[in-house]
This record gives sequence, structure tokens and C-alpha cells, in this order.
Amino acid sequence: MNTLSLFRSKLTLYASALTLGLGVALAGNQAAAADKVTWKVQSHWPGSSSSYEDSLGRLKRVLEERTDGRLELQLFESGALFKPKETFNAVSRGILEMGTISPAYAQDKMTLAGIASGLPFAFRNVWEAAYFHQGLGFEQMLRDEAAQYGVYWATDKVYPTEMVVKKPINSWEDFTSLKIRSSGALQKFLTEAGAAASYIPGGELYTALDSGVVDGAHWGAAQGAYSMGLYEVAKHHVLPPLNIAGTDVIIVSQKALDKLPEDMQAIVKQALEEQFWFRTNEYQYKERVTLAKAIEELGVEVNRMPIDVQARLVETAQSMWDAEGERSDKAAEALTMLKGYLTELGYL
Repeated sequence: MNTLSLFRSKLTLYASALTLGLGVALAGNQAAAADKVTWKVQSHWPGSSSSYEDSLGRLKRVLEERTDGRLELQLFESGALFKPKETFNAVSRGILEMGTISPAYAQDKMTLAGIASGLPFAFRNVWEAAYFHQGLGFEQMLRDEAAQYGVYWATDKVYPTEMVVKKPINSWEDFTSLKIRSSGALQKFLTEAGAAASYIPGGELYTALDSGVVDGAHWGAAQGAYSMGLYEVAKHHVLPPLNIAGTDVIIVSQKALDKLPEDMQAIVKQALEEQFWFRTNEYQYKERVTLAKAIEELGVEVNRMPIDVQARLVETAQSMWDAEGERSDKAAEALTMLKGYLTELGYL
């Protein structure tokens, strides 16, 4: 073979090898792209809410890191895709892979939603509610009921719900004169107690408070009020809490979860379990820091309701509890478990 023929032969060989290498590389890239899964996540939190980043942003980072980028969460703030009260149905039908809600938004489906939202004036400490969920089995009861709708239920955190008001509550008359933004079981409770409670979406809350549509509101506690700017127009932070509960929930389409490889399914479930404990503890730490900051920088004052006002609210609250237990056999079971627990704690 002459020199020219030899050169042509080698060139052909090199070209074939190069083509083969590129083909393998492209196939690998296509396979990697095919393995990547993107979930749309509709939140009930506005982007300004502290939990949008602290809860949802954290979960996004954890899942993407632990799956080496194979699972990506595409986040949408409240109202971007669906109204907050429509999120449960969207996840149930598989239109959304994941969402965050308040249990109150799923009351038409979940008979345990009222208890999950937090029966008013039941728990007195966060650890009590956390143990009720994870130690006594209430979280599994919620998960079992949601599973009937193709939804995997995971409480994000347990925390107190506390009001902010424009004028302090120093008497029963002060309380009953209030117009309060609320939701779920608390909305019903505040109304039955004598205030005028109504639901307003988070994105409209500041304007409603500023314009006088409402005199007070609850959006979580100090962190929620601070992040939403509520302290700018409502300088009184009310104690004790209206309730302590798992008021924020992460819901996952079971259909979407089942489509993931088994290792990714396990990662998602483990991350959600960890989220509960991490966020419950982190939230309490940040509550103390945020309220102190609001007092120092914004002139916020702590308004502890008078004992006689608290006593009348407790009386109204306890009269409501039985109504939640009448929603289903499971709700009755959960309420019996709760009352037994509160009795052990010396509260009943």
C-alpha cells in the first residue's frame, strides 16, 4: 500500500472512531435528559411569605441535590397557576405534581382537615402538636385519607397561629368589634366567638388591612406578619396563639410519585419526613428573632389578651371541637385521641 492509500485508510478509521464517539456522547446526553424529571409546584404562599423560601425553597434544594439534578422543582407562587383552594384538586388529578396548601383549603375532601388546621386553644406548646402528629399517629391518619384522592400528604411544619391587629384587644367588646382575615376552622371559631371573620387570599391581605377592609389578620405568626408587611399597618401582636397546628402542608401527586424510580421515590419521602422536624424547629427559632426585631425596629407591641377574654374564647373553642368529630368516623377517632392526649397533659 502506498503512502497516500495508507493515509486515506487511517483518516477513514479516525473519522469512524470520531463519529462513533460523538454518537455515544450524544446518546448519553439524550439519556440523561430523558432521565431528568421536572415537577410543577404551586404554592399557597406568595413569594414574599417567609415560608416560600424557607420551606419550599429548601425542599427544592434538598431534592435536586440528593437526586443529582434528576428531579427538578419548578416553583410557582400563590395564584400563578391555580387559586389556592384549587391546588388540592389539581394535584389529585395529576395536573400538578406537587403543591402546598393549608388543610383548610381541602375541607371539602378531607374530613380531618379541621383538626389538622388546629382546633382553637387545644395545644399550648409546639412540641405537643408535633408529638400528636408524629408520635400518636395523626399524620398517618391524614396520609391515609388523602391517599383516597391520589395525594401523598406531608405536613410541612407545626407552628402557632397568632393575630396582628391595628388596635389592642383590652376587653371582650374590643374583640367582638374586630373584622379579621381568617380561614378554615379558625374563621368559623372567630365568627362564633363574636368577631367578623372572612377569608382573603394572601396576595390581597396587605391591601385589605391597610385600607380598613379588616382590622386584624393571621398569617402564621411573627414571621408571616413581618414578611408580608403586616406590621407596617398593624402594630399589635396578639397572644396567646389562636392555635398550634400543622397549618402548612406539602401535597404530592401519587401518580407523579409512582412514576419516579424507586430510589427517587425514597428520597422524596425521606426529604418530606425530615422537612417536618427541621422546619418545626427552625420556625420556632425564627419566631423569637423576628418578633424581637419587629418590636425594636417597627414599634410593634405584644398584646396579651385579658384573662376573661381568653376564658370566653376557650369556652367557645371547646364547644366547637365536637362538630369536627362528627364529620366522619376517622374524625371522631382523631378527636377522641386528641381529647385523651389533652387530658393526659392536664388541660381537660
